[in-house]
Amino acid sequence: MATKPPKGDPVQDAPQVAGPKHAAAGLPAIGHTLRIAQQQMGVKRTALTLLRVNQKDGFDCPGCAWPEPDHRHAAEFCENGAKAVAEEATLRRVTPEFFAAHSVADLASRSGYWLGQQGRLTHPMHLPEGGTHYEPVSWERAFDIVAEELAALDCPDEALFYTSGRTSNEAAFLYQLFARRLGTNNLPDCSNMCHESSGSALSETIGIGKGSVLLEDLFKADLIIVAGQNPGTNHPRMLSALEKAKANGAKIISVNPLPEAGLERFKNPQTAQGMLRGAALNDLFLQIRIGGDQALFRLLNKLILETEGAVDEAFVSEHTHGYEEFAAAAKAADWDETLTATGLTRAEIDTALKMVLASKRTIVCWAMGLTQHKHSVPTIREVVNFLLLRGNIGRPGAGVCPVRGHSNVQGDRTMGIFERPAPAFLDALEKEFGFAPPREHGYDVVQAIRALRDGRAKVFFAMGGNFVSASPDTEVTEAAMRRARLTVHVSTKLNRSHVVTGARALILPTLGRTERDLQVGPHGKSTEQFVTVEDSMGMVHASRGRLEPASTHLLSEPAIVCRLARRVLGEDDAVPWEEFEKDYAAIRDRIARVVPGFEDFNARVARPGGFTLPHAPRDERRFPTATGKANFTAAPVEYPRLPEGRLLLQTLRSHDQYNTTIYGLDDRYRGIRNGRRVVLVNPEDARTLGVADGSYVDLVGEWKDGVERRAPGFRVVHYPTARGCAAAYYPETNVLVPLDSTADTSNTPASKSVVVRLEQSATD
Repeated sequence: MATKPPKGDPVQDAPQVAGPKHAAAGLPAIGHTLRIAQQQMGVKRTALTLLRVNQKDGFDCPGCAWPEPDHRHAAEFCENGAKAVAEEATLRRVTPEFFAAHSVADLASRSGYWLGQQGRLTHPMHLPEGGTHYEPVSWERAFDIVAEELAALDCPDEALFYTSGRTSNEAAFLYQLFARRLGTNNLPDCSNMCHESSGSALSETIGIGKGSVLLEDLFKADLIIVAGQNPGTNHPRMLSALEKAKANGAKIISVNPLPEAGLERFKNPQTAQGMLRGAALNDLFLQIRIGGDQALFRLLNKLILETEGAVDEAFVSEHTHGYEEFAAAAKAADWDETLTATGLTRAEIDTALKMVLASKRTIVCWAMGLTQHKHSVPTIREVVNFLLLRGNIGRPGAGVCPVRGHSNVQGDRTMGIFERPAPAFLDALEKEFGFAPPREHGYDVVQAIRALRDGRAKVFFAMGGNFVSASPDTEVTEAAMRRARLTVHVSTKLNRSHVVTGARALILPTLGRTERDLQVGPHGKSTEQFVTVEDSMGMVHASRGRLEPASTHLLSEPAIVCRLARRVLGEDDAVPWEEFEKDYAAIRDRIARVVPGFEDFNARVARPGGFTLPHAPRDERRFPTATGKANFTAAPVEYPRLPEGRLLLQTLRSHDQYNTTIYGLDDRYRGIRNGRRVVLVNPEDARTLGVADGSYVDLVGEWKDGVERRAPGFRVVHYPTARGCAAAYYPETNVLVPLDSTADTSNTPASKSVVVRLEQSATD
């Protein structure tokens, strides 16, 4: 059922399908990496650029936030990281002539893949009210337009300042400072849509919303549990860390509704043996039913409590609170209910228990497979219970490991990109800059969309990202964005958000991580600047681009914020914006005085490899919670219930994808080529539902009170998913997630547990 796309935009609903692979990386990864890189950058530029990725004197990969080892390989990048670099360092350009040739309506009819493939943005562009095409605009006029719209607001809280995780620490600090100097805490960010559940659960239970392990802890672990995460596609460099952990004696349990090739066998392209034979990573694969993770960990906790000598009683007594209430709830866990919730067998859980009891040092890693459910926060709290029982926090080789996505999404939050800032952070800002920051909480992503929808927000400003494609409830989100007076996107490349506009719109092109950043100092001399990032494990290090910018009209993100602030707040504002634009070291000096852990920032980040931020639970077994101890919790067990004839759908990435950026139309490890509109269904479920392999269906999402959403025209692929479960790629399936379907406490969209029915497509 191939639908005809606009000219030049490939068909995405008629893929070629083969069986899934059982190994990841190896020669195919090298070949695919080089092919994509050379198509975008050419041979010479590919070599010069990729050899600087993640090096101590190079630039941080704009892809995932997995940390780098101290001793680094010459090719310290993965296949998907190379794709991210290639798309940023591409030789393709999107010029004013491009926008003159393509109306906004034309661009809106194109796929996100086609838009991204056009190349780097070169000029600031403005869509005037009533206009049909973007037009080139000077930077001065662009800032005037933003200032005009902000001045017309009834109050600062009618403005929204969104942030993507690729923003540097310096830019993020300035961005939140500008928003709060303006008078609002409306700082929604991509964390709201991915790991907010982790932060909520960890802040409550251990006192800090970050993971407690460093990279070397994986190499000391006896057992690593990888739950709700696909390292082979989403964090490929994690596979080499798991391979090393295995070589050091660790066992690995993966908990996932889908078998994942990278965890079955990893063919490390950096070694001859890895290329030829590879290493089997999984010791046990628990093919869990979607959303059953809390029930699994609750039962494991019950079994640990029932095993003599299994509980670390000294740790529990000295360092924890709430044990008795938790233990009573855990002991009530029911085997039959757990088997129903998880879809696992008793033998599989018994095997997992034996591995848990044999381990003195256990790490649990997770990603969005745990964070994007209604009951995500209690699920992660149950993971913490599991680790606390055996003293596995604050011990080398043990702890919590939420694996973040974007390269600096954790750093953004550390720098104050948060709609609910801690009073201590605001106090420090007030002391440092001499103004009273707003104290009322702002909007997160879901609340921001509601505010746009309801007319309570009128200006939307995005520092990076692709908000429209990343957000849930696509039609509602797009309608909300179109109600804005002004939408602004600071971007390197074209994406869907640029063509879903307010009455007026701006595209502000910025430097990428790969590019040299020269700023003109007070005596007219250009000085090279660098920025910093924080990885998923709390390591802070420098990032220095080396390529010439894609256009002479680009500004860095710090420069954009500083110039905007001077235009909006006035040249005599007490914050030295002009100084910050010219010298990023001045920004870092202020960060050092505001953000704990960044003392003597400039000197420490000058060291090769950077420095580690303090983490009280890891470093001191000190837990800065309300009770002063690590908190056991005792929430009721939850899991999705399926009506008859329905499936539970999870949204996921393909291998040729990073978040909403589509690099290609293949999902090599799952056997999908040249297409994205597919739904993976267990063959037994498909037979029961009467849907043949290769048939076309509409996915109809069902929520409470009869609320439905529809995604039409998906090819059915019979696939070894867990029974009762299905999977399909986002952003195509974001339309199925209602805006109000969110995780309790964190308000994260519940994109991993969508109840759907399959209806035959009208044109099948």
